[in-house]
Amino acid sequence: MSKKIVVTGIGASTPLGGTAAESWQALLAGESGTHTLAHEWVTEYELPVTFAAEAKVRPEEVLERPVAKRLDPASQFALVAAKEAWADAGAPEVAPERLGVDFATGIGGVWTLLNAWDTLRERGPRRVMPLTVPMLMPNAPAAAISMHFEGRAYARTVASACASSTESIVNAYEHLQLGLADVVLAGGTESAVHPITMAAFASAQALSKRNDDPEHASRPYSVDRDGFVMGEGAAVLVLETEEHALARGARIYAEVAGGGVTADAYHITANDPEGHGARRALALALEQAGATPDEVTHINAHATSTPVGDIAEYVALKSVFGDRVDSIPTSATKASTGHLLGGTGALEGMFTVLALRDRIAPPTINITTQDPEIPLSVSGDSQPLGDGPQLAVSNSFGFGGHNAVVAFRSVD
Repeated sequence: MSKKIVVTGIGASTPLGGTAAESWQALLAGESGTHTLAHEWVTEYELPVTFAAEAKVRPEEVLERPVAKRLDPASQFALVAAKEAWADAGAPEVAPERLGVDFATGIGGVWTLLNAWDTLRERGPRRVMPLTVPMLMPNAPAAAISMHFEGRAYARTVASACASSTESIVNAYEHLQLGLADVVLAGGTESAVHPITMAAFASAQALSKRNDDPEHASRPYSVDRDGFVMGEGAAVLVLETEEHALARGARIYAEVAGGGVTADAYHITANDPEGHGARRALALALEQAGATPDEVTHINAHATSTPVGDIAEYVALKSVFGDRVDSIPTSATKASTGHLLGGTGALEGMFTVLALRDRIAPPTINITTQDPEIPLSVSGDSQPLGDGPQLAVSNSFGFGGHNAVVAFRSVD
């Protein structure tokens, strides 16, 4: 693939901040977005996990009320992040037929779906909102973004669990290479801090149960890690061909150098313990970037803080990078943000882009005693990336055996 694809705009609404800049600064400061939940339903349903990483700024506080009331919270977050990213990119002048949307969610409009079910049971079918289906469908965030910006090239949705929005970035890269658009809004969203999802993930033994210490519950690579923390929010990257970006005088954050998407075909929830699918996704991303493993200078790891998942990712990383992997500055940013499920890959992709821009690997908070089976170069403090060209990878792996990796290259 011969075109150079670049990032010209970023936007986010996360547990660390209402904007991309606020989220990045809070991440570098070592803050945690996880807190005890104040909702009545936590005690009403006697949930075994009483904390999560909720978004710091509610989307309905940002969007106009008539817009917000027609969107599920997942779509609200998506639109908030997309509007910020578009403005950050300088509101590109692009023909509607040349503007595309590659967007993702892992679960979709769960709040709309279950609120409608409650309405049906308690008040009858006539009181169910006419907009229920358009609000709950998983393509609603992509549709909301495409309609707001009049992007008519396409509006595509990925639903690959926790690999979803990294896959959307890879898709956007490939769609730009194919000439399907000149500019693409790519990213992902999730708003699933809901009693049913909290109960279900807890029942699956996937969530941390540190109710007495929520801010330190997500602790990737620690010997005492016990599960992930549910997060919510969205992140969006504006991608375009370098030719288009230079022609309009756009600021360029980084280059999207390549991506890889594979499947484990192993288990509906567990990672392949040998890391074969993850390894192939990493190798494909580097191959598409025209790079070797020795050129990688930073890793944003999937690192959910689950006992098995963190080790499986390390096995895959070591199979690609060899012993050198233990000296590559690595960040596990879910320790600060929680796990945004379908939105997590886009957020971590954004953090990777900013790491290259600022030449710094963000800290991984909450490490107590690092697991000796995962001797990666992680730190509670930021790590400098140094001078010269930088190449970073961001990993995402999801239920169903979905693997997605995107590689970013620094620009002068």
